[in-house]
Amino acid sequence: VNDAPALKQADIGIAMGITGTDAAKETADMVLTDDNFASIRGAVEEGRSVYENLIKFITWTLPTNFGEGLVVMIAILIGITLPILPVQILWINMSTAVLLGLMLAFEKREKNLMNRKPRSSKEPILSSILIIRIVMVGFLLSLSATAAHMYALETGRSQEQAHTIAMNIFVFGEMFYLFNSRSLKGSAFFRGFFSNGWLWSGVILMTVFQILVTYLPLVQPVFRSASLSLEDWILVITPALAIFTIVELEKAFTRRRKPKE
Repeated sequence: VNDAPALKQADIGIAMGITGTDAAKETADMVLTDDNFASIRGAVEEGRSVYENLIKFITWTLPTNFGEGLVVMIAILIGITLPILPVQILWINMSTAVLLGLMLAFEKREKNLMNRKPRSSKEPILSSILIIRIVMVGFLLSLSATAAHMYALETGRSQEQAHTIAMNIFVFGEMFYLFNSRSLKGSAFFRGFFSNGWLWSGVILMTVFQILVTYLPLVQPVFRSASLSLEDWILVITPALAIFTIVELEKAFTRRRKPKE
C-alpha cells in the first residue's frame, strides 16, 4: 500500500516490471522489465559508453569547423587567396563526418568505465581540457593549411595544387586525430589499433575517396583539385603526424597531473 508514496519520495524510484503493481510502475522513475537488479548496472554501463562516444565525436568534429573558420579569417586578415574553397569545405564536412566521425560510435567500452565517479548533472559536456584540445587542434589545422598553401604558391605550384594540398591537410589531419579521439584521456596506443573494424573501414574508404578527388580527371574540375607529387604528400602527412603526436603528448601530460582520472 505504501509503494507509490515511497517510490515518489525516492531519488530514483524503481519498480518491478513483472511482479510490480500498476500503481508502482506508473509512479516509478525506472521500471525493471525483467525484475533483475543487475539490469541497472548494464543500463548504467551502456549509458556511460554512449555518452563517452558522443563526447569523443564532438571533440573530434569541432576542431575541423573551428579550423576552417580560422583559415578563412586568417586569409582575409593577411590578404591572401583562400587556402581552401567553399566546395572543398563542403566536401570535407560531408565526407569526414560520415566516414570518419561516425565510426567513433562503434568504439568499445573502456575498461575503467564503471570505476569512474558518477557524473554531476550540472557538469558541462566539454571540460576545460577538451576545449583547450579542440582549440589547439583547430589552430594547428588552420596554421598548417595556410602555411602549406603559401609555400606551395611560392615554390611554383599552381593555385589548384595549393588548394589541394590545403584540403588534404584538413582531411588527413582529421584522420590522424581520429585515432587520438578514440580515448579522451588514455593513449591511442593502448586502445588496440585494430579493435574497431568500422573505424578502419571508414579510414580506408576516406583515403580512397580523397585519392579519387585528388587524381581523377573527371572529378578535379568539380573540386578545383590537381594531382600531387610525392613532395606534396610530405607537406600533407607531416602536419597530420605532428597533430597526432602533440595531442598524445598533451594527454600524457594531463594523465600525469591527474593520475586518479
